[in-house]
Amino acid sequence: MKNLLEKLQQWYVAHCDGEWEHQFGIKITTLDNPGWSLVADLPGTELEGRRFEQVEISRSDQDWIVCRVEGRQFRGFGGLNNLEEIIETFLTWAD
Repeated sequence: MKNLLEKLQQWYVAHCDGEWEHQFGIKITTLDNPGWSLVADLPGTELEGRRFEQVEISRSDQDWIVCRVEGRQFRGFGGLNNLEEIIETFLTWAD
C-alpha cells in the first residue's frame, strides 16, 4: 500500500490538467495553537458537490481533528501529531 503522502500527490496530479492547478490546489500549513491545517480545493474534481459528514474527534488538547467541507473546499484541522489522520480522512472520502 502506498503511503498517504504518495496518495495525496497522486490525487493532486490527477487533477492537474494545465488549467485547474492555476486556480486550485492543496495547502498544508501549521496552526498557531499548535497544529495542522489541510485545505483542498474541490471545483472541477469528482468531489465537488459530494456529501461529506463532518468529522470531529477530540482525544485531548493536543490530539484532535476536525474535518468538514465548507463551500468548495475540504478543510481539515488537527493537533501536532494528527496531520496523517487529516490526510487519511480526506483520501478515504476521495476514494
